[in-house]
Formats: sequence, C-alpha cells, structure tokens
Amino acid sequence: MRKSKRMHRFAGMGVLGLCGLLGQSVSAQEKPIVLRVCSWEEYIDLGEWDKDEAIELDNGTVIYGEKPLYEEFEDWYRETYGKTVRVEYSCFGTNEDLYNQLNMGDSYDLVCPSEYMIMKLIAEDRLIPYSDNFFDTQDANNFYIRNVSPYIQKTLETNELHGQSWSTYAAGYMWGITGVLYNPALVTEEEASTWEIFGNPKFNRQITLKDNVRDSYFAALGILKKDELTDEAFIKSADYTERLADVMNDVRPETIAQAQELLNQLMDNVYSLETDSGKADMITGKIVANYQWSGDAVYAMEQADEDDFELRFAVPKESTNLWFDGWVMLKNGIRTDADRQHAAEAFVNFLSRTDNAVRNMYYIGYTSSIAGNAQDNTVYEYLKWCYGADGEEEELMEYPVGYFFSGENSDARYMLQSSVSQMGRQLYSQYPPQEVMERTAIMRYFDADANKAINQMWINVRCFDIEEVPMGVWLALLAALLFMVSMGFRKSRRR
Repeated sequence: MRKSKRMHRFAGMGVLGLCGLLGQSVSAQEKPIVLRVCSWEEYIDLGEWDKDEAIELDNGTVIYGEKPLYEEFEDWYRETYGKTVRVEYSCFGTNEDLYNQLNMGDSYDLVCPSEYMIMKLIAEDRLIPYSDNFFDTQDANNFYIRNVSPYIQKTLETNELHGQSWSTYAAGYMWGITGVLYNPALVTEEEASTWEIFGNPKFNRQITLKDNVRDSYFAALGILKKDELTDEAFIKSADYTERLADVMNDVRPETIAQAQELLNQLMDNVYSLETDSGKADMITGKIVANYQWSGDAVYAMEQADEDDFELRFAVPKESTNLWFDGWVMLKNGIRTDADRQHAAEAFVNFLSRTDNAVRNMYYIGYTSSIAGNAQDNTVYEYLKWCYGADGEEEELMEYPVGYFFSGENSDARYMLQSSVSQMGRQLYSQYPPQEVMERTAIMRYFDADANKAINQMWINVRCFDIEEVPMGVWLALLAALLFMVSMGFRKSRRR
C-alpha cells in the first residue's frame, strides 16, 4: 500500500492563519466578483506541497498542490469565463458554530455544512437552488454533475424535505459512515461490531462516545432497537431501507426517555465523551475502542501504523449512520446577483474536477463524493494508488466498489485487487462494501418539538437531570438549608 497524508500539516497555525485568507488582488480598474466561502477547518487543500509529494497515477495524471485550491480557482475562472473573482475564504468549527454565525449576521455566499444542517437551512428557507445550467451534462465545465458518484447523487435525489429533493440545494463534497475504531489486540471484531460495546463492562472506562447528541442518540437507538434491526424478516422486507430510516430516526417521547436512561447507564461505563481527542487516545493506547467517523478512523489507523501499532474499524451490525457534507448557496449572500451565483456554482464545479477531488482527499483524509466518469478514472486510479495490490501482499482479494463509481457493484472496471488485510482497515473505512452501505441510515432533520426534547435529554445525560433526584434528597437538602439559616440567625442575635 502506497499512501501519505497532509492532514494537520498546518494544525499549529490556528483558524486565523488557515482561514482568514483572501484571494488574489486585482487591479483597481476592474471590479471583481467577491465570493464569500465558508467551510470546515482544514477542508480544502492549501497547496505548498513538497516536490516529492507529487502523486503520479497510472493513467498519466500527476497530482500536485502548489497553491491553495481557492486561489487556483480564481485563475481558472478568469481563464475560463474572462471575469475576475476574488474568494474570501473563512472557516467554522462545528455546524452549530456556522448556524450561530449566520444568525448573528455573518454573510456568506457558499457554505459546506453537514446533511442535518443542510436540512435545517432548507426548512428555514435560507438556501438558493442550483440553476438548471449547473446540471447540464453537456457543459464540459460542469464537473460536478459529470463526476459525482451515482450512489451519492441518488442519495441526494431520493431524499426530500417539504417535497424538495436535497439535490436541488446541495452538492455533495465529502461523505462517510460511523463505526467503532478498536484495538484488535484487546477487542475482538465481534465485540466491536455492535453498538452494545459501549455498555460492555469488559471495557469499563476504556471506551469513548461522541460528545454530540445526534451521534450518541444514534448509538443508543442501535442498542435499544437491536432485536428489531437484526431480525431476518426485518432485513429482508421489501421496504427495509425506509423502515430502517424510520427506526433510526425514532423521536417519540417514550423512545427519547428510554434513550436517556440507556445513555445514563453508558456514561457509567465509558471513559469520556469526546469530539476530536479520541483519535489520539486510541493511537497512544489510552483507550481500546472509540465511536468514530470513518475519515478520522483512517487518519488514526495511519498514524498508529507509523508506530507499528494496529487499529481497526468495525461497522455495527445493527445499522450505521451515513453522513455527508455538501455545498449550499445562501439567500442572504447570493441574493439576486447572477454573477455571484455563477461564481459559486463554478467554485463547486472546480472542486469537483477529479484532480482537485484527489488533492482534497489526500489533504483531508476523507472520501470525496466525486467518482469521475467513463472517460476520466482519476479518482479510481488514486484509490488503486492508495490500496491496490503491489505484488508484495501474500493474500489478495477482489474488492468491488462499482456501487460508488458506476452504480453497478459487479462492474469489472471497478473490481479492485487489494490485500485481504485491508478488510476492516483504511480501504474498508473509506469505501465500505455494498453490504455495509445497505444498512446505513441518514439522521433526519427533526422538527422544533423533537429537537427541544432531544436536546433536553442530552443536557440531562451530560449534566444533571433534576427530575431524577429522589424526594428524600430534596428533603435532606431543605433540612440542611433550614439548619444553616437558623444557625446564622442565632449568631446574628448574639452579635
């Protein structure tokens, strides 16, 4: 396996150093189109590659990042359309940070949140739909619609909110699933392949959950609904996908109450809740298993490999969460400016060019929504460069990824020859097998009442549920308070 990563190369620079960057200057005589782009931190390749980092693929394509991609976009846009655009690129840390920034008056044209925040913005009527021209496959510069994975595009087209397809408003960028990153020396694959691992007393204080309500609630549902989710009749039902989505998005009051009780029990077993520290804790051996996003699992496995320390990734048999980040255009930024909307759509197209998709995957470590097409197999060639057999492996396997690249999993063009050791490793994490993808579910956008109930549940789990305090405790506290007041009164009288 030949692979390197540029992840976190600029970690010490901070958000301002990374993201408070403006595009190229233009002459005073020409008024540029100003495009305000906001994305996750470290989510677009910033260039400055070393010469020996150039990637030479078997199809003759050479991947090399000299400048930040948003600066290269400025050059490309001028060469292609004869107009000057200046990108103002900034970053956010979480979906909630972005949402708060928008509510406080920050104005952006193009942002890249996760699927549930996209749904929220659609529900609040804050997005502009992509133009018909953006989906014209005859336009050679429409790299997104020409290169997007048929699997990703179908997912976007078949999911709706208020009768509107997600694909109307969102262009896929990165995607992945969730699962369990584990130390195979101390945890078996069977133990890691169920959400019940987080309550397994064998790993008391040696395992971590995610510090956000949606991921942890998903895991709780996987445990609560295990019998139903693994029932053979349920799995083989004609409407399995729809039923699975309903089960993994159950927000009935009684289900939320059960999830709270379960999560309180899990809190007594896990080492901690975490957002980003789980990777380091796994690499150093501080914990033995970790709820993890597939992209971060790949990063952790590669870092551990450098120390000859093996980590693996398992997908719970009950179900797994399919997530994606996508580019959306904001009404309060684009407004009715046709030039700005054209520049925003062109920016998405530029990032969707296969060589740029590879640059971003190499830099970020996540999996792009871009697959390429019959005439351009650069992304697949990069997959081969990363995980293809090089003649040194003792045992090989055929690993089909056609479901992602062409829509047909048996497509011989996308039958990767790889090492058997990649099962449960980086290849498995970045491009999970079709049978894993068949048991994925997307967490939906919940309405205001459900959101309020779930958020209160999470507050109760993370902090303190006042309703669960026994009456005897309240009476004891009241007695102690009255005693302290009476003692204070006596002292004041003696003075």
